[in-house]
Amino acid sequence: MKNIQILVAAHKEFPMPKSKGYMPILVGAQKNYQPGISYQRDDEGENISEKNPNYNELTAIYWAWKNLKDVDAVGLVHYRRLFFDKKPYNLENVINIEKVEQLLQKYDVLLPKKRNYYIETNYSHYIHAHHKEPLDKTREIIEKSYPAYLKAFDKVMKSRKAHMFNMFIMKADAFDSYCNFMFGVLGKLEKEIDISDYSVQEARVFGYISELLMDVWLYTTNESYKEIPWGQIGPKQLMKKAISFLNRKFGIGKKQTHF
Repeated sequence: MKNIQILVAAHKEFPMPKSKGYMPILVGAQKNYQPGISYQRDDEGENISEKNPNYNELTAIYWAWKNLKDVDAVGLVHYRRLFFDKKPYNLENVINIEKVEQLLQKYDVLLPKKRNYYIETNYSHYIHAHHKEPLDKTREIIEKSYPAYLKAFDKVMKSRKAHMFNMFIMKADAFDSYCNFMFGVLGKLEKEIDISDYSVQEARVFGYISELLMDVWLYTTNESYKEIPWGQIGPKQLMKKAISFLNRKFGIGKKQTHF
């Protein structure tokens, strides 16, 4: 493989991997204009940069899908959440392109280890943390327009584990297949739900839904995959996240009219 591009999504300037093959990309660049940042912008060429408040890092994925040419593989990580070769998890130890190339000789897709929710299914976890309507509408869309994916969707909803975070490295053909499915579903979902009264956090709904679509696509297409080590740079703020989840789970700050 001669050309592997791993995008590093960021909304601000931040220390980046120096290794070959990593491409920092400024997401939401159309509205998040920051002079002096030399990153690739997600508002160049064919793009959905203006949708970043609702699509999160998917605007970087869309930019790569439409604008990266002659690539053998495409990946996405985040400025603080990356794949690593070894510990300690720092920028010097991010997975290198030679290792990625080796793995992609055997597998179509590289993913982070599944997240385990233990006491909840993916479905119950989602609806306790977010508005229920978008996820139920997603199933209706898949049943109607992507019926081959419905069995996998139901399987993922009943599971307690999932590949989350919109992190991956894929061969080009797999990446094209994934984007066609994911953006196809989300494009239809946009027309089916009204998010005008959602909070800023909940308005990121298409990014949240997409995390669950990864395994729906993966199990339907039967792409071969390998889980690789990942980690987060900097504090994880676990207590803050736990409190936020409990608040959402018990309905605080969430409009019950969407249930």
